[in-house]
Amino acid sequence: MFYNYFKVALRHLLKHKGFSFINIAGLTLGLTACLLIGLFVRDEKQFDKFIPEGDRIYRLYYKITNNEGTSNIATTPPMFATALKQNFPEVEQTLRLLNIPSKVLFQTGSKELYEEGGVFAEPTFFDFFPLSFTYGSAVKALAAPNAIVISHSMAQKYFGSENPVGKEIRLDKDLFRVTGVFQNNPKFHLPAMYILPLAASGLPDEQLKSWGWYSFQNYVKLKKGANSSILERKFQDYTRSFLTDKQATYLPLLQPLHQIHLYSAAFKYDIAARGNITYVRALSLIAVFILLIACFNFINLATAKSLQRAKEVGVRKAIGASRSQLFAQFIGETLLLTFVSVAISIAVTYLALPWLNNFTTKQIQFTPLSNPFIILLSVGLTLALGLLAGFYPALVLSGFQPLKVLKGTALADVGPGKISWLRHGLVVVQFTLSVLLIISALVVITQVNYLHQKDLGFNKEEIMFFPMQGDNLTKNYETFKNELLQVPGVTAASVGYGFPGDMFGDGIITMPLRGEQKSVKATQVMVDFDYIKTLGLQLLAGRDFSREYKTDTAAAYIINETAAKELGFSTPEQALGHTLLWPTWRKPDLIKKGQIIGVVKDFHYKSLYDKVEPAVLHIYPQAYWKVAVKLKSADIGATVNQVKKVWNRFTPDYPLEYTFLDQSFAIMYKAEESLKTLLWIFTFITIFVSCLGLFGLAAYAAERRRKEIGVRKVLGASINQITLLLSKDFVRLVLVAILLASPVAWYCMHIWLQNFAYRIDIGWWVFAVAGFGSIAIAVITIGFQAIKAAVANPVDALRNE
Repeated sequence: MFYNYFKVALRHLLKHKGFSFINIAGLTLGLTACLLIGLFVRDEKQFDKFIPEGDRIYRLYYKITNNEGTSNIATTPPMFATALKQNFPEVEQTLRLLNIPSKVLFQTGSKELYEEGGVFAEPTFFDFFPLSFTYGSAVKALAAPNAIVISHSMAQKYFGSENPVGKEIRLDKDLFRVTGVFQNNPKFHLPAMYILPLAASGLPDEQLKSWGWYSFQNYVKLKKGANSSILERKFQDYTRSFLTDKQATYLPLLQPLHQIHLYSAAFKYDIAARGNITYVRALSLIAVFILLIACFNFINLATAKSLQRAKEVGVRKAIGASRSQLFAQFIGETLLLTFVSVAISIAVTYLALPWLNNFTTKQIQFTPLSNPFIILLSVGLTLALGLLAGFYPALVLSGFQPLKVLKGTALADVGPGKISWLRHGLVVVQFTLSVLLIISALVVITQVNYLHQKDLGFNKEEIMFFPMQGDNLTKNYETFKNELLQVPGVTAASVGYGFPGDMFGDGIITMPLRGEQKSVKATQVMVDFDYIKTLGLQLLAGRDFSREYKTDTAAAYIINETAAKELGFSTPEQALGHTLLWPTWRKPDLIKKGQIIGVVKDFHYKSLYDKVEPAVLHIYPQAYWKVAVKLKSADIGATVNQVKKVWNRFTPDYPLEYTFLDQSFAIMYKAEESLKTLLWIFTFITIFVSCLGLFGLAAYAAERRRKEIGVRKVLGASINQITLLLSKDFVRLVLVAILLASPVAWYCMHIWLQNFAYRIDIGWWVFAVAGFGSIAIAVITIGFQAIKAAVANPVDALRNE
């Protein structure tokens, strides 16, 4: 019996090749998209799952609320971990990490390379995160102050296949001995490439006991049975007396380890490899949309085609076939079609996975033949989709009554000129989802273009910047700058700390006013005399720093517009001449006192996720560490080579490691660029799959109305009139879909845009483009079949009457 079902199903699929192709192509595309998205989502949710007892590990962060709003900050004071360990018995262990923000020159043998991804860590690091070791052991790996633990990929880069344990690596001037090699784990939220003991940082005890230095990643591991919510509230009460600020409130919080990767997208100063739970959920929804559309295609086409199979059902029932047997027959056909689609989609997924890995910089594995999970998933998908897509058509077809079928009255509801309510609904749902994705893609593309094109308040083009290296360059940066300015392609140069797109430091500035003091938390930008000229900042009031004024080095400030407003000035000019006080970084007890000599137009030194914050520019050579060089547009490559020659004269022991300012800003929006690309791809797939179904429905609609069209042509109907006749029902459904999708799309994209402090407004044109585009796609899809039917010879349709 089952063999007979299979044979009949195979014959049916081969006989109706167009029907089979449309269904198989639609299901294959839908399944391939689902598999690729599913692999990506599963990989995103696996972060840190390898860590035993990870449910007891939390990262400390704090929520700051001030006039600018509320922000989550991933870095916290070093005393957070110390206080938890000393005062709360439910804490089992703590860990402090300090990120090494800049690239460090590694030297071993003849190899000299800059490396990033370094952290200073307490010896408890491998108690918290037991990474697998290739060489050495995690036990006491960070005990010695000159120890270094490196990743497997770094070990291969410098030592090949040798065991590097015991060998020495020079980091800048300091010599370290390798005590272990850990396996790179792409599912670890910390992208650490090498780990140094916290003792090697050289930090004095007073900084490690600080409540005001927000630079550490602090982790805590609770004892079994401890309640994290209770501990969180107790710790907030404990820290209230230490975290005092009239301008802001600080609320320490605990973040579960397993949430760090996906739930930290909006955190500031985070070093973790961050995903985005919003994008993961959005992609998951898109996968479901595409799969539903593919299933709806099958239901639509199968019910539309029921007219052609009615006599087959009638004959089978007349010779004794039961409804259950017919139901099994039609479900079997669906399962066969689904099985073919699943098999093809697995092959396509396997071929497309390298592209996905390259696009997402992941290492996702897909082994369909050796992985029991994938085999079970394939079987499950075949059964689930076969039953989901085939149940209703099988129910309808198996329910036909032989007498009515043979009289030709069984299918009045699907007869010529009519489309059943089910197919109405499914077409509307298909195009609603398609329009929803089209609108979303247009909004994302417009926002991403806005991020790249918005006026940032400075010129980011043709500016290269690089860290200073070596004592000679650090001590003689002015001479270095002057020699750079002699290079024909260099128009300006500046040395400082806090270039746009790079690291910044915060601090409290205070303004004495009428016997009172007004304090504002402000970003500290350490500049030289040429910073404003090099970046092209715009002065709104006052003057730039000048070598002609001897007091500018020690007693002058330039602030941005936002800082002027926060300090209470209604115009930039009113701020000029007022005194500011700043506790210096190196010696907080030493107060730098100076006057505001200028106000610059707000410039976006951070990403457009964040509002422009108060910023203070002042000369502070103790913090200088980077050089920015403004180049001419012509022959940048030759100019860069000349800059390298100047560099080599000052610091030949260090290779020049540079980047361009516009590249730094492009990296900030990499996630949005990826989302834009993925949305375009999946929107195209959704539209294509929807059009396949619409194409099939139009073909069968034209076939059902073949004789009607012949009569109309004999009576004088034109090709345009017949085309309109066949198209209008479908166009109405698309219009309904547009009306349903537009408010949903507006709401979803409005919520997404709230992630950006600076964003576009969703204009009416987005809905107009999506609407007209959808109608055009539908008309083109239907029009082919409509015109084909309209130009056919009416004699062929009427000769059997």
